[in-house]
Amino acid sequence: MEAEPDRAETTCCVVGAGPAGVILALLLARKGVAVTLLEAHDNFDRDFRGDTIHPSVLELLDEIGLAESLHQLPHAKISTGTLMTPDGPVVLGDFRRLRTRFPYIMMIPQKDFLAFVAGEAKRYPSFRLLMGARVEALVEEGGVMRGVVYEDDAGKTELRAGLTVGADGRGSRVRHLGGFEQVKTSPPMDILWFRVPRLAADPDGGMAFIGGGHILVMLNRGVQWQCANVILKGSSSQVRAAGLEALRRDLAEVAPSYAERFQSLNDWRQVSMLSVESSRVKRWFKPGLLLIGDAAHVMSPVGGVGINYAIMDAAEAANVLAAPLGAGTLGEGHLREVQRRREWPTRLIQALQTRIQRRVIAAALDPRRTFRVPLVLRLLLRLPVLRNLPARLIGLGFKRVHVER
Repeated sequence: MEAEPDRAETTCCVVGAGPAGVILALLLARKGVAVTLLEAHDNFDRDFRGDTIHPSVLELLDEIGLAESLHQLPHAKISTGTLMTPDGPVVLGDFRRLRTRFPYIMMIPQKDFLAFVAGEAKRYPSFRLLMGARVEALVEEGGVMRGVVYEDDAGKTELRAGLTVGADGRGSRVRHLGGFEQVKTSPPMDILWFRVPRLAADPDGGMAFIGGGHILVMLNRGVQWQCANVILKGSSSQVRAAGLEALRRDLAEVAPSYAERFQSLNDWRQVSMLSVESSRVKRWFKPGLLLIGDAAHVMSPVGGVGINYAIMDAAEAANVLAAPLGAGTLGEGHLREVQRRREWPTRLIQALQTRIQRRVIAAALDPRRTFRVPLVLRLLLRLPVLRNLPARLIGLGFKRVHVER
């Protein structure tokens, strides 16, 4: 007969110590809310997670006095995004034109960012982080979620909470256990991630090479280029079957000046495949339960905005929920308000990503077509009033979020 799980209590249980989870836990702990953060893995070290911290997040961290400390960690900066086309380079976004203290995208390993934020949260006595704690079930009473049952090395524990927040990413277990319905789209691509050497004389910033049915994105990671080779949806098995030599040849064709770097790819273990998804849940909450970040809306990698929208979710959730959680007056209306504030920026950026995927990426991946920058985009980039729009949407989003005091 299985033993009864141990019992514990907290005011807020946050599941998933990714960007949304650690930021929400930190912001709640700063306001004195007892919060327990559960992470299924034993550490933060997973390869090829999103590493882009955009100006919107840097501004938010600056509001709570952490931006300067974060900049002390090893990082790189991307000030421009350039599209390398058969017709020549096109600067899609120049973040230096934005009205912000941080006119760039910070490239920092996500494991370092998460460890930094978690370390700051540990300064507050109301914060508790449990690594290697995998959620097995939700605790429901009378139609209200009252917490979770998790398992770690010590066994099973029933953690009671006034609010449970699912911030456990695109494969969210909390979303699955809670029975949330997803609305999915069908992005036309997948991504092969890998890294190649970067030299001091190489350009700064980020570049996207397009031509011959290939798309290659290269992001400055200091001594390395983090590369995203965009391929047709479901074609990864064919790419692998063709072999590494064929992959290196395709990469050299689209970015010939870096052909020698691609020779460093000599084992498929250097390459990770991301199955691109885009989806959202219709309703982000149920009584006693809230989803944020990728658990609520899986983002396409177009624009690299996923981390930043997840963190904005967390900041807005803390703005809305901290006071009623502290006072014990949390109701369904507060959870509805979080979705109201964050749903429309999320739906707008997902709609924009979908349009880019269908109109630009799908066309660029067709080897039968010669890629040309769409006329509308070329005109937009020539007009002084509109040319900053791509950088603004990527760097700052549709809605700026601040930490309410």
